[in-house]
Amino acid sequence: MNLRQLQELVQLNVAENGSSGHLGIIYLSWHFPAANRKNNVCSLQEQWRVFAEHEVEAALSGSLLYKGLQWMNDDLFIHMRLPSDHHSLLEGWLLELAHKHTAVWEQRFAQGLRSEDKHQAEGKLHAGVAVVTADTHMMDGSIWYEAMKKAILHGQSADAMERSLKRRAIERLIGERLIQPVYQPIVSLQNQGEVFGYESLTRTEDRTWFPGPLELFLFAEQEGLTYSLDRLAREKAIDGCMPLGHEQKLFINVMAQIMEDPSFSPGQTLSLLEQHRLSPHNVVFEITERSSIADFGSVKKALEHYRSQGYQIAIDDVGAGYSSLQSIVELRPDYLKVDRSIIQNIHLDEMKEHILYTLIQLAAKMDISIIAEGIELEEELAKVREMGIEYAQGYLLGRPSAFHSAVQY
Repeated sequence: MNLRQLQELVQLNVAENGSSGHLGIIYLSWHFPAANRKNNVCSLQEQWRVFAEHEVEAALSGSLLYKGLQWMNDDLFIHMRLPSDHHSLLEGWLLELAHKHTAVWEQRFAQGLRSEDKHQAEGKLHAGVAVVTADTHMMDGSIWYEAMKKAILHGQSADAMERSLKRRAIERLIGERLIQPVYQPIVSLQNQGEVFGYESLTRTEDRTWFPGPLELFLFAEQEGLTYSLDRLAREKAIDGCMPLGHEQKLFINVMAQIMEDPSFSPGQTLSLLEQHRLSPHNVVFEITERSSIADFGSVKKALEHYRSQGYQIAIDDVGAGYSSLQSIVELRPDYLKVDRSIIQNIHLDEMKEHILYTLIQLAAKMDISIIAEGIELEEELAKVREMGIEYAQGYLLGRPSAFHSAVQY
């Protein structure tokens, strides 16, 4: 819904009902450091008042939606008239409008301060929005109080606006299933480079809020949406990998923390595989540790359930981040995926070679296969092959792409 459409709806509401339908509030409050001297804070607050009033009037006064502004102590409330219905759409529109302007205002105000004030004004602009129905209670002022209170609560943290927009974006992404899988080949170094399997990776078309999958999954974890996103990624990975060779493996990333979730249901994956005439022996669950595993017992229990159905397990990023020897010992995977930080320029680094050799010895004793990740140079490939590594993955061997483009036989 664009600005012109909103203004037309407001005009229609006013003509038919004598009211706009919804009240929108944008709350702004510049929070200066408490350590600043009282007199200096007053001076800075006054500068902020003058600046904010000028910017708001310049940006919004020409719009039919703008009803005016109001100060309460040092808090500024911008009043907007909005059409009836479409509450969620209106809230999203107001969030985007407020975020667009407040990001610019914050930067301009900080840059425009007198040089002697700049070291004192290390505060942040807090901003929040609220949309409430402008019903008959509007006459006694309670609707204004409700809207202003909601906007203040929303803007309690400096990043509230961006966080809300990210939350809306990820909910839409999950609800409308807007992720696409891509597949990177994993090749056998013992059988003339034939494709052993593919790792499924998650991509999104719109990268406005999430530049890549790491940012997407980290935000999902913060918002309690990890399970929903992880399940969608698994479903998409299986949906998109047809036709997979009979003996080939599909490596699917699963966060270890997902398996600690009581609502985790492995049976859903089996049902989806059956629909595509695949079996668990085609699937390797690649355990990704974005934070340390809190409860190895519950993760091991989930993995035992998987293994009983025929799935295999890999531990990702070995040698980097949280992946540790404890994970290897406790989870007893079928594959270790050695991180690029170890593989990069291994032909030139004797210490990296020693580390990989140690992992090879450990894996041999535990009957685990090793996959060298991040192969980008012929010299790296030659070195890991010479050391007896069974499988390799990296840009030199194939970039992530849609399955029909990634397939190699």
